[in-house]
Amino acid sequence: MKRAFITGITGQDGGYLAELLLEKGYEVYALYRRSSNQRFGRVEGILNKIHLIEGDLTDDASLINAIEVSKPDEVYNLAAQSFVGVSWKEPIFTAEVNALGVTRLLESIRLKKSDARFYQASTSELFGLVQEVPQKGTTPFHPRSPYGVAKLYGYWITVNYRESYKMFSCNGILFNHESPKRGIKFVTRKISKAVAEIYRGEREFLSLGNLDAKRDWGYAGDYVKAMWLMLQQEEPDDFVIASGETHTVREFVEKAFKVVNIEIAWKGKGVNEEK
Repeated sequence: MKRAFITGITGQDGGYLAELLLEKGYEVYALYRRSSNQRFGRVEGILNKIHLIEGDLTDDASLINAIEVSKPDEVYNLAAQSFVGVSWKEPIFTAEVNALGVTRLLESIRLKKSDARFYQASTSELFGLVQEVPQKGTTPFHPRSPYGVAKLYGYWITVNYRESYKMFSCNGILFNHESPKRGIKFVTRKISKAVAEIYRGEREFLSLGNLDAKRDWGYAGDYVKAMWLMLQQEEPDDFVIASGETHTVREFVEKAFKVVNIEIAWKGKGVNEEK
């Protein structure tokens, strides 16, 4: 039986990935950070099938212990400070987790289980100030936030451990991927939640920013399959995962309200919807 170790188990991708690996017969271990308010809602249905190990990406000793305990064949690093906006308010913490945290985990693997295959959750935010459309594996990076810069460090340290230590380490540069498990602070969930509340008469309008912003949105369940497939290849490499289509926030809003047959009245810079 293969053994997998996942960081970021309480996030959207962690939940879907754990389900996928359990279906494939893996023994799944997961890192969790102790807090006064534990949130395991995304894995509540499978929590009794996962081995939880307390630890933190900012703590070297806890990561070494986690690798020693789990003895993984595959490691998926999904943990991160995941909000671009927050990275401007907390740039040092973002760097500690999203950049140095990757190094700590890679070093723990190198010391304790160097034959484990490693997946690093990279991001389309690496491209930032876009140099070409569409972006691909050879597109130059130009991050535009502390989040993007920290993730770029994580990307390159993963490449360096692959080239310097011959470790099987891969980057998955994933564009936006959504699901019912997506955090409520992300725009897709902000919209879907507002649509449901307006439909039930609990609120009257939804305010948004740039409605013409374009995003490539995929489904999280499909993207975690791509993560797993990256670690099944003969040779490690880095991959861009996207749907290949872009849609505006305005389109998303229109389709969401069409589902509940509510006609939209656009007002000002945001939107105001009334039945």
